[in-house]
Parts: sequence; structure tokens; C-alpha cells
Amino acid sequence: MISLLQRAARADVVVDGETVGAIGAGLMVLLCAERGDSEKEADALLGKLLSYRVFADDAGKMNRSVADVQGGLLLVPQFTLAADTRSGTRPSFTPAAAPADGQRLFDYFVAQARQRHARVETGRFGAHMQVSLTNDGPVTFWLQVKPPA
Repeated sequence: MISLLQRAARADVVVDGETVGAIGAGLMVLLCAERGDSEKEADALLGKLLSYRVFADDAGKMNRSVADVQGGLLLVPQFTLAADTRSGTRPSFTPAAAPADGQRLFDYFVAQARQRHARVETGRFGAHMQVSLTNDGPVTFWLQVKPPA
């Protein structure tokens, strides 16, 4: 699974004019399941994401996680993260999980996140979303957990 996490001062997702998810300070996370991913990869990625130290401590060093600062977590499904862009001028989405698998793993990831973290909001799988973000820093990291070969 792939995630692109961004430290946010605020972020929200709008679908058909309705805000479906919004956070203040925390992490906005674009999330993608790849072919071959399972709940095992989702669990590993969630563990890493919740403990990844991207927030400043009292000395200004990135030593605190979203859990440590009790920040919001906005999870947004985005299958385009798995795009193969190595050739041509049109991306291939062959590496992405099939839509049914992608939705199952996204829903699983969200359910597990809600069990482990107090403030979880989401985008809507398969919807055309408008995502707004005020990136704090800017701070952006790519995290990926691959299934065993």
C-alpha cells in the first residue's frame, strides 16, 4: 500500500458541494492499495503512519507523531498514486488494486484507524472529490509497504 502524508494546518474533502471530511491540525493522507496488497500491508502501513514523527517537539525537532499530538487524520482514497509513469505521456494504472479490492482495503484501513486513533475523517471512495489542504511546513512524505514477493 502507498500513502502520501502531508502535515496539515487544515484539510477538507468536498463531494457534490458537501464537506464529507475535514480536520484542523494533523495529517492529510492520500491512500492507495496496489495489486497483491492485503490487510497485512494495511496494518503495517497504518502502524507506521500513526507513529511517524513529523510534528515538532519543544526543541523544534520532528519527534512527535500524529498520535502524540492528538492531531486529526484525514484519509483520502487515491488510486492514481499507483500509476506507472515510466513510459509515454499517459499513466498506466495496472499496478493499482482492482476497484473492489481497493475499496475493501480502504474501508478496512479506515476501520482500523478509527479503533486506534480518536480523530479520523475520510474522503469518499470512487467519488470525484475536491481536496483542500494547507500544508504545514511544507512537510510531505511517501510511505509504502509492499507485499512479500
